[in-house]
Amino acid sequence: MIVVMNSPAPSYRLVDADTHVNEPPDLWTSRVSAAMRDRVPHLQRFEEGDAWVAEGVKDPINFGLNAAATFSRFDRKAWVRFEDISPGGYDPAHRLAEMDADVVDAAVFYPTPRLSQIAISQRDPAFHLLMVQAYNDWLIEYCAHDPARLGAIILLPNRGVEQAVAEIQRVAGRPGVVGALIGLFPHGDRDLSTADDAVWHALVAAGLPAHIHVKLVDEPPEDVYSPDKITAGRAASDLRFLDAPTIMVQFLNSGVFDRVPGLDMVMAEVDAGWVPYVKEQLDNRFRRRATARDTRFKPLPSEIIRRHFHFTYLTDHYAVINRHHIGVDRLMWSSDFPHSGSDWPNSWRTIDSDYATIPREERDQILAGNALGLYKFDAR
Repeated sequence: MIVVMNSPAPSYRLVDADTHVNEPPDLWTSRVSAAMRDRVPHLQRFEEGDAWVAEGVKDPINFGLNAAATFSRFDRKAWVRFEDISPGGYDPAHRLAEMDADVVDAAVFYPTPRLSQIAISQRDPAFHLLMVQAYNDWLIEYCAHDPARLGAIILLPNRGVEQAVAEIQRVAGRPGVVGALIGLFPHGDRDLSTADDAVWHALVAAGLPAHIHVKLVDEPPEDVYSPDKITAGRAASDLRFLDAPTIMVQFLNSGVFDRVPGLDMVMAEVDAGWVPYVKEQLDNRFRRRATARDTRFKPLPSEIIRRHFHFTYLTDHYAVINRHHIGVDRLMWSSDFPHSGSDWPNSWRTIDSDYATIPREERDQILAGNALGLYKFDAR
């Protein structure tokens, strides 16, 4: 297998391809009119701790395990007070110090999943866009503090293709903007449409890869940690990759990459040990179903995946071992900080264990080079 090397600059040895913010209580309320402040996500105090509430969301959305990495493992819990969490989630200067403690040189930032789900699932196009733009403006300001180290993955509007294209054009080129997050397909549901091609073309024109973080959502969040029920959402969170193969096949079967050949897709926080199996199965089906004579000239599904998809992993020994079956240039390391799955501030202990027998060039490519090639921190 040919490995395309993309060696990192000496100053970038570890780039975090999936880390998170902890949104400040006034992110939305400070950016909307007084009449909208009770409708947008805002923090409310409960007996158990603080939680986000918003119009159309039945459960208070706690965030303790989304801010747990700086706590002792024995002190982590779903319900906390906002003032007790680390300020790095909303203060970029403090986050840089946290990155230094973990010896992380640069990082790209995603929202808190269930909180962003409030905006993603809002069906009123105007209200949806208001929340999306407020979040994007805040995140861009956060990352503009040091765009050579902090990269903003903006939230893509998903209640109309025109809105999504306009938002890409509004923020593209701002300091720190490095990609766009698809919470739901831009036209408005979980079934990929050719109408979305206009958005993929806009991303390519702006030089921004598209990202899917774990899955697509089209319903308001719920309290997945409720003690009186075992939600499907909580069960699925223990196997984050479950939706990823289906989404990949949607792109493959739709012919998107024939129409938009420059599109890069990042599948974030889904790990990658499963990728070789999916490639094998899709190629097998392709060959068994091939009937047209010109099929022999078409690339195999595995080849299309290899050209267009990137994968971030947290702890995935199988991915590292099977890196050549995935593509050494397709893997990117991530910490998931400050979520409870993070190894902070000891990420290098796990890395050194995983890469003890891996050639230095391949290790450097996965830990930094691939993300530098995609996000271009070293050019900022």
